[in-house]
Amino acid sequence: MANLKEIRNRISSVSSTMQITSAMKMVSAAKLKKAQDAITAMRPYSDKLTEILQSLSSTLEGEAGSKFAEQREVKKALVVAITSNRGLAGAFNSNIIKELIRLNQEDLKGIAVSYMTIGKKANDFAKKTDNIISNKSDLFDDISFDNVALIAEELMELFVTGEFDKIVLVYNSFKNAATQIIMTEDFLPLKPVAKDEAAIETQKELDYIFEPSKEEIIEELIPKSLKMQLYKGVRDSWASEHGARMTAMHKATDNATELRDQLKLTYNKARQAAITNEILEIVGGAEALNN
Repeated sequence: MANLKEIRNRISSVSSTMQITSAMKMVSAAKLKKAQDAITAMRPYSDKLTEILQSLSSTLEGEAGSKFAEQREVKKALVVAITSNRGLAGAFNSNIIKELIRLNQEDLKGIAVSYMTIGKKANDFAKKTDNIISNKSDLFDDISFDNVALIAEELMELFVTGEFDKIVLVYNSFKNAATQIIMTEDFLPLKPVAKDEAAIETQKELDYIFEPSKEEIIEELIPKSLKMQLYKGVRDSWASEHGARMTAMHKATDNATELRDQLKLTYNKARQAAITNEILEIVGGAEALNN
């Protein structure tokens, strides 16, 4: 059994760790509230924008937004991987890395894959492949629509110029503090909109007057929709990170508390045994003197 000094040192070390994890949990909880409010507030706008775009596209003859919808043989693909800059968030980052590996081995097998990373953890993985085109980890220093829009414009340019034939987003979608869902979304090219006859008839019945034309509206909406898609992915990941870290630190604090209690019990038993031994030695010495 370890001596009393060693046990005291371990108790002190575990208690210090418990204070750190507890503080990190509270910090993440505070940041989570703000991040959760942001993603919850923007989802209706993002969904409605997509709905309007699909509704208009379904009533048009031919392809709208052809430069973003051009279907080419996929020889080169770009994966935009969104992780965090820091660890201590449970499986938050490792799940993204696993999905990147799966994509490379299954969905994008035989295709030249490059990476654009948003988050240092994704960048650490991509650097090992020597196929990283840029690292946007500093985005988390100031997450704003304008900053994300610049990245989206860069992605659109890479697709339109033929640098890449397919662009995919991989990120954690926020469900709640304890649950994050891995999302793998096609960013470009745009998927053809299925023309539902019922939806077309409903659109005709509404008899909207469009100014400017539907085609011009769609050409304007597509870049906005793509920018919003990327912004939503970044915001989702940001909220998911704090939820995952808060959960991980909560579990770490509970484990540290349990370990500290076990060590205190061990310390008390060892101390009691030491006192008992001392009493036995005194009693034994006294009996020896009497004899």
